[in-house]
Formats: sequence, C-alpha cells, structure tokens
Amino acid sequence: MGHNRPVTTDVKEDAVLRDAEGLAHDAVVDEMGAQLVGSYLGFAMESERFGTHTFACDDPAYVGWQWAVSVSRVPRGKAATICEIVLLPGPESLVAPEWVPWSDRIRPGDLGVGDVLPTPADDARLVPGMSGSDEIDAIIDRDEPRGWTGWEAGLGRARVLSIAGRDQAADRWDDGEFGPTSEMAEAASKQCATCGFVVSVAGPLSRSFGVCSNQFAPADGRLVSLAYGCGAHSEVLEPAADDL
Repeated sequence: MGHNRPVTTDVKEDAVLRDAEGLAHDAVVDEMGAQLVGSYLGFAMESERFGTHTFACDDPAYVGWQWAVSVSRVPRGKAATICEIVLLPGPESLVAPEWVPWSDRIRPGDLGVGDVLPTPADDARLVPGMSGSDEIDAIIDRDEPRGWTGWEAGLGRARVLSIAGRDQAADRWDDGEFGPTSEMAEAASKQCATCGFVVSVAGPLSRSFGVCSNQFAPADGRLVSLAYGCGAHSEVLEPAADDL
C-alpha cells in the first residue's frame, strides 16, 4: 500500500470511471477484507482517464483514514481498470507528527551508557584549535591587555570552546542548581568566591566558576558559580564559648 494523496484536478469527469464504484469497492474488499471497508466517500478525477474512488476505513487503528482506489481506462475504452489501492489520511485522521531531526530533539540527560553523540562540523560552540607559533602570531592582538581575549590554544585538540559556547555554558550553569539564583544560594550569607573550599579552575571561565571540595556541602565535587553559596562556607565559624 502506498501513502500518496490523490490530487484533485479540473479534468472533465469521466463517466466510465465515475460509474466504476462497484468495481472499486469489490477490489478493496478483496484486498483488505469487508470488515475493514466502510461507506463510500466519493470520486475525484486526477488526470485524463484516471480517477480515484474513496471509502472509509473501518480499521480501529486507522480512525478517519480512507481507502483510495485508483481506476483508469485506455483511450476509447469502455471499461475501467484497477490501478492501485492505498490507505490515506483523511481530514480528521490521526497522523504522525512532523519529523524533527535528532539533533533538534536531543536534550541534556538523554545520553546513556554506550550511546554516541556526534558533534556537527559547524557547531557554533567550537572553533579550530591553534598550536603553531605562526598561527598564534597571526591571531594575537599585540595592543590588547594581557589575559584571555577569546582565543585558546588547542594543545592537541582539533577544536576548542568558542566564545558562543563559553557564554552558553556559563548561562546554563548560572541558571542551574549551583548558580546564584538557586534557593540555596539566596538563603546563604556568604558566596563561594570567598570560600576556602573552592578549588580554582583554569581557562576563560576561571573568573566565574570553581569546584567545591567541602564534603558536607551540597555541591561537593561539582562546578559552582562563584556567586553561589551555602551554609557550609569556610568562614561560617563556630560561635565563641562566651557567646553561647
């Protein structure tokens, strides 16, 4: 069975094909069984000497679908011939949603053990990694102040994080569980930027993030925003004995 919807045209109606309703009905019943063929829905010309009769589909798995039986005749012929029988969706039928590429469907957390997630060659989060001195000299602006300017050495990596990729990651982490707007952070009196348990990270994100090393903190072993905070801050000290 095919799934191409017949095209209604302005071709003059062919009486021989129009009157072949019974022939079309018998053909679809022979092919699919009487229990799956419902009421007659109509006839439409598709092109010269070629038309389609439609019948309701009574299969409970295809509610609203239609059997389309194409008929034709040879020039000056007085008898119709069955061409094909296809099942097509009707105006009220349930059809599959529009296909969406996997790259647009995948979400964080979908990757499982053994899964492979290809990275597009034109991924905006990445840029080519540079390693040769000639490449370095070509892209470093001597007039800029010392520090990170958006370029990163590849160090054996074909691609490195782009500015867009860095900003996306920073926004995502700031909005996450260990960002400054989380419930824990808003209830804390001090931030991670002043906590002795924060381990510094290298690279362009070092000024905004670190790794928590306090085993009693909820973020132990996790990347945290330096604007995050919790009750296990290193400078939350025990009260003096005379304050008790």
